[in-house]
Amino acid sequence: MEAQDVPGGLQSRVVVPRSAGLAPRGCCWALPTAVLCCYGFFANLRPSEPFLTPYLLGPDKNLTETQVFNEIYPVWTYSYLVLLFPVFLATDYLRYKPVILLQGLSLIVTWFMLLYAKELLAIQFLEFFYGVVTATEIAYYSYIYSIVDLALYQKVTSYCRSAALVGYTVGSISGQVLVSVAGWSLFSLNVVSLTSVSVAFAMAWFLPMPHKSLFFHHFSSTQVSKEMKVVDCKNGAVVRDDPALKRVPGWEDVESKVPLNIEEHPAELQDQKVNIVKVIKELWKDFLQCYSSQPLLCWSVWWALSTCGYFQVINYTQGLWELVQPFRSSEIYNGGVEAVSTLLGAVAVFVVGHIKTSWATWGEIALALFSFFIAASVYIMDTVRNIWVCYASYIIFRIIYMLLITIATFQIATNLSVERYALVFGINTFIALALQTLLTFIVVDSKGLGLDIFTQFMIYAGYFAAISAVFLISGTCSIIKNYRRQEERTDEAAASLL
Repeated sequence: MEAQDVPGGLQSRVVVPRSAGLAPRGCCWALPTAVLCCYGFFANLRPSEPFLTPYLLGPDKNLTETQVFNEIYPVWTYSYLVLLFPVFLATDYLRYKPVILLQGLSLIVTWFMLLYAKELLAIQFLEFFYGVVTATEIAYYSYIYSIVDLALYQKVTSYCRSAALVGYTVGSISGQVLVSVAGWSLFSLNVVSLTSVSVAFAMAWFLPMPHKSLFFHHFSSTQVSKEMKVVDCKNGAVVRDDPALKRVPGWEDVESKVPLNIEEHPAELQDQKVNIVKVIKELWKDFLQCYSSQPLLCWSVWWALSTCGYFQVINYTQGLWELVQPFRSSEIYNGGVEAVSTLLGAVAVFVVGHIKTSWATWGEIALALFSFFIAASVYIMDTVRNIWVCYASYIIFRIIYMLLITIATFQIATNLSVERYALVFGINTFIALALQTLLTFIVVDSKGLGLDIFTQFMIYAGYFAAISAVFLISGTCSIIKNYRRQEERTDEAAASLL
């Protein structure tokens, strides 16, 4: 039940009429952003999380390794997969805030059960509620887009993601300090975590309720004033009145245009309900259009394959550490390692934003090379039974994944023909979870092979090595094709001159 770096979220950039009261003017955007950031900070401030496996195997729960790894942890994978698509639709239909409240409540239930649940079945229900927590993260990362103007998206996104990242880092560090320095029990850490998520749940009630969403709640195009103008985001100039903007639902597929000076007719701007059949048809149409791009398909394939393996490694790495160096016999530094890997990963993500390279040409080769490094780090973690080597390999593993998933995110966004970021990111994550469910059932679940941790990690290392091989072959073929095209163009240009 590790904290998940789940990529993406419901982040479609939807242009919203100011007159609807959905995009606060001036500094009004700061209040909902601040409340959401506070929620994200406290929801991720969970000092007990890096010590979950030792806690379950310890005297507080007294569970066996087989029960924890092969019967309890797989429940999270199954529940996350089952809940992802229904939560995606519910988030839009309920307009974000109720789903955020559900996440906060699920966090409270999860940590309350961690404190007091004893039986195997109760702990499995606990994992189900944690699946609800991770599935509803989509509401946290998408809520703010229904409240603020398009021009503020980059700023508020960085604030919300940074708040969650800082909360997780502070929680990991504080957990390590409380265990190593203050000598607190793991039960006490869970009390602190329960307190923190309870504060987050209380904060969520102060979020303003949005009046619109992407599919189920939007504004009728026939009711919008004809006095709408559009502005070129690059130079800020008003271009023209644009009737093409007045379409249903929203105007999310209009690029580089922001509506200005809409004449206010609050009585006329009513929510237009879209039935579920129409939503599904629209999603399918957008799906076909989005994945018609070859570069987007390539990056999405890597996203799904690698995220599947990433989830498996971070879910079971505490179990590997516990077998290498048990908590009851020596001091462990799980919290410190989680904090360091998160911070260094954040630095890597920041640096990659300033790297200038031709990802269209060398992207697949880069994915192959770094996937090989990931495979090597997992292999070393599995075969070198030294806790410090395991810690170092895990840090490298997380840094490389965060780096690559960031590149994949903006490459997918670049290659989208329509602004359906939520749909693409959601589908990629769903495929990753489907693959993870299959891998979990075969390798981990006691109903399948029920392999031990060390054998599992050997399989995960081979899995990433296979990903590396696939993209090395694909990338090499792509470079050869591009080289031949350039030669053909050169020959054609030379022939035209003769």
